[in-house]
Formats: sequence, C-alpha cells, structure tokens
Amino acid sequence: MIQTTVGIDGMMCGMCEAHINDCIRANFPVKSVSSSHKKGEAVILSEEAPEVARLRDVIGKTGYVVTSVHSEEYQKKKGFFSRFFEKKRGKKLP
Repeated sequence: MIQTTVGIDGMMCGMCEAHINDCIRANFPVKSVSSSHKKGEAVILSEEAPEVARLRDVIGKTGYVVTSVHSEEYQKKKGFFSRFFEKKRGKKLP
C-alpha cells in the first residue's frame, strides 16, 4: 500500500475538501482519500502511486494548485491499546 501526500493551494473550506476528494476518487483507483484545507493537503492510500503529471492536471482543472507530491510505503499506525493485545515471544507485556 502506498501513501501519497499532495500539497494543494486554494482550499478554503470543507466543500473544497469534498471537491478534491471527489475529483481524486473519480480519476484514480484509490483505497481512501482525505483532504484538509487547514493543512493544505490531501492524503491518498492506493495500491500504486498515482502518476504525478496526471494528478497535477486533474486537480488543476478544478481550480486548485498542486504544490507538492510525496509518495511512500504506508505504515499503519498502531492504536494506543495495541500493545496490550500484542503477543511477544517469551516476553511479558508491561
């Protein structure tokens, strides 16, 4: 799974976030997408990293500007209680 963080300039509210999310879902095979106008970014989870040029073009057509694109292997964060349910080999849990 790949996590792609897209910096986006021009989002001002929750409706802007919805437009970006809808745009990305309609044009790319994604597992999930979430946008934040406060952070000025969208985070995409997908099997493969989206093509950067196409991503810039698709988002640009909506009136927003892509400022950066960064993809990396997705590392699922463990929850607070996960350490209590993990089984460690030969070690006692705290």
